[in-house]
Amino acid sequence: MRLENTGIDDVMIDVKPLDHLTGMHAFIRAENWDYERVTYDYRIDSNEKNITYYIRVQGYAVEGDVDRGNAVIKLLTPLLGKHYYPHGVEYGEEENFPANLVERANNLVTKLAEEIKQH
Repeated sequence: MRLENTGIDDVMIDVKPLDHLTGMHAFIRAENWDYERVTYDYRIDSNEKNITYYIRVQGYAVEGDVDRGNAVIKLLTPLLGKHYYPHGVEYGEEENFPANLVERANNLVTKLAEEIKQH
């Protein structure tokens, strides 16, 4: 599910402060990058059996190189996904997400966007 109107879409920021700010908000990049793209995930555990939710913030380098740490990243529309063990994460609009989860996800991404815009 796309998280629209969070204020993060199309924001441009250097990768180093982006790594720092996302880390402060518990979004993890880990190994989710290549030379031109980055992906940050926020994990939300669920009481549902074998279900975990993820908020995903993605971006791509408009200049520079992620590996070298000199990239300028343009952020994309964040996603809310549901991980079905052992099959993987689904981000489709046909997924059903609890309203309180969608609200929480929107709030988390909006707070992150506000801090990113200050840099």
